[in-house]
Amino acid sequence: MTFTRRTLVATLAAFAAAAPFAVAAQAGYPNKPIKVIVPFPAGSTTDIIARAIADKMGQSMGQTLVVENRAGASGTIGQAAVATAAPDGYTIMVHSSSHTVSPHTFAKLPFDTLADFVPVTPISSTPNVLVISPSKNIKTLQELLAYGRANPGKLNFASAGQGSATHLNAEKFKLAAKIDAQNIPFKGSAEAVTEVMAGRVDYYFSPIAPVIGQIRNGQLVPLAVGSPRRAAALPQVPTTAEAGVPGSEFNFWIGMFAPKGTPPAIVNRLQDEVVKALATPEVKERFLTLGADAWTLEPAQFDAYVREEIKSNAALVKAAGLQVQN
Repeated sequence: MTFTRRTLVATLAAFAAAAPFAVAAQAGYPNKPIKVIVPFPAGSTTDIIARAIADKMGQSMGQTLVVENRAGASGTIGQAAVATAAPDGYTIMVHSSSHTVSPHTFAKLPFDTLADFVPVTPISSTPNVLVISPSKNIKTLQELLAYGRANPGKLNFASAGQGSATHLNAEKFKLAAKIDAQNIPFKGSAEAVTEVMAGRVDYYFSPIAPVIGQIRNGQLVPLAVGSPRRAAALPQVPTTAEAGVPGSEFNFWIGMFAPKGTPPAIVNRLQDEVVKALATPEVKERFLTLGADAWTLEPAQFDAYVREEIKSNAALVKAAGLQVQN
């Protein structure tokens, strides 16, 4: 019994002795470069958004934010790297809505989506746009639906990976539209866009950034955006609801996360720095060209949002009858 008490006293003393150093470390944060893991390939919308704010955050914080792409397995490889990183604010993640999808599309993950991450803030809400090759001779969403209903089982669509946010957007649309279409998963948007442009895959609910150039030069035809509101970058393109498919809206977002255990002071600092970066003219201009809308929340609010979306995506995955990956 005496040994137990002594051990307890010694442990408490160690914590007390370490506390000032932990506080000092937070007060001096950051004092070295910060790694920003993006779980998608370079050139993806998530990557572009991460790089757009990383430079401005680095300038404000006095340290470089180094973006590192850890692509694969619908984002879960990058997630796993962040989940096991030291919770000191020097490894963070910029991820998409796919973060709330993977718990329902993988039978087993090497991390707990809720317990192993601290939501910092959303960064942007970026509409997905349904694009199709001009070679398909389909110019409106209603024409696509008419073809799909007249040819059940013949339509297919691209996604940036099984269980990704682009996949869920397409599945929600398919359910609401009552059409039959097959998912063709790719490793990222770049491959998906290439295959749709070539006409080998019928359509793709793409983030606007990877396809805005192709839309403007006529290589892709935009039929509708999957968001609740029209996109500022494509004001002439209707939403899927406006085009006749109510209940198909999908909010594609990109946000920042830290490993569990990251001190609240650091989490709050990161959130503040994202807000400041989004307010700069350079980032505003960049987001406008990407068709992205800046969107931030306090960490507690973002945590509540993530938890609610995980629940709603569970229902969507079940309704769509998606196969769970091992």
